[in-house]
Amino acid sequence: MAHANTNLQAPGKLNVTKNFKVMYYAASFVGLIAFVFTLIMNQERAWHAFLVGFFYFTSLAMGGFFFTSVHHLTAAGWNVNIRRISEAFTNFLPLALIAGVVLLAGIYYLFEWLHPEAVQTDYLLQHKRSYLNQPFFIIRFLGCLVLWVLLAKKMVSNSVKQDETGDHKLTLKNVPLSVASIFVFAITYSMFSVDTLMSLAPHWFSTIFGIYTFAGLFQSTIAAMILMILYIKKNGQLSGYVTEDHLHDLGKYLFGFTVFWAYIAYSQYMLIWYANIPEETFFFIDRTKGPWVYVSISLILFKFIVPFFALLPRWAKRTPAHLAAVSVLILIMQFVDIFWLVYPSYNAESITFGVPEVLIFFGFMGLFLFAVSRFLQKNNLVPVKDPRIEESLHHHVVY
Repeated sequence: MAHANTNLQAPGKLNVTKNFKVMYYAASFVGLIAFVFTLIMNQERAWHAFLVGFFYFTSLAMGGFFFTSVHHLTAAGWNVNIRRISEAFTNFLPLALIAGVVLLAGIYYLFEWLHPEAVQTDYLLQHKRSYLNQPFFIIRFLGCLVLWVLLAKKMVSNSVKQDETGDHKLTLKNVPLSVASIFVFAITYSMFSVDTLMSLAPHWFSTIFGIYTFAGLFQSTIAAMILMILYIKKNGQLSGYVTEDHLHDLGKYLFGFTVFWAYIAYSQYMLIWYANIPEETFFFIDRTKGPWVYVSISLILFKFIVPFFALLPRWAKRTPAHLAAVSVLILIMQFVDIFWLVYPSYNAESITFGVPEVLIFFGFMGLFLFAVSRFLQKNNLVPVKDPRIEESLHHHVVY
């Protein structure tokens, strides 16, 4: 059904305040300076901090890619009025590709399996050499990023073009494209996670690591979407287009994937603990001794238990201020989670966390906000000529 019968004023494009622009430009600049300075002082620490920020925000961009794809695939109508936010997240992917090329300059400081002397004296690393070698790693790594950029650009360009032409066939074209995108996402994001994070501990084995990182990806993506939507609504846009019913459904996603993340995290830990195989247990032993045990406990408390109870009531999913607070907590804990995955390979005896880690992360945050806001400044905040927009306008949650 077309958008002809609504009296709502078109939301237009994002109005970005000067203060918001200054914030993300300043964050990007400070992050760059911090990275260069840390690189001079301690290259290994600099590249570990870079990897945390890179993986965090590339995952958010891919979360937007997945959210957009799955709702095209299922012909969902309720999400039309919020879909442009997830599409905007994918605008970071070209910057992720550039950042990925930069990261390749530091892989020697990250991955043990790139050191010939380590491989020569280690039977297990020799056994994995057919997969964990530099040429194949670079091909996989860049191949994933390029493929994501191309698929996201095509899918989003169809949506944006429909705003101009009103051609409903563009919506149909995104269905088979979404089928391919979901298939590609399932394989490549799992491979990307294994290559960039799991191979930091090349002796470790886990068959569900890709699912673990996916759970964190979607949980944090929904949290970021909620905050972006609330920011835009606070600026007086999206009124009438995005209601508390849309936020309620996003809240249900947030609650569901909070439980899903906990389930996958527990499954990974329980199976490794029960089997008690040295090649698997050392990963968790490093994270349950010394100061790292407190980080592990914080993940259980603040990435699962607190959000679980905070999102359990119906009102919690329909109260913007409450939903925003939980979303901020989840985004912070997503950083803690990735830090928990990455930094024990740098220093398993103590926690290295300070100004460099914070500022380099802020640098990536600035780039991400720049990419998202740039997209929303150039395109309508809502796909106004999507054939399912009326369904989204009249969306009501009854449970």
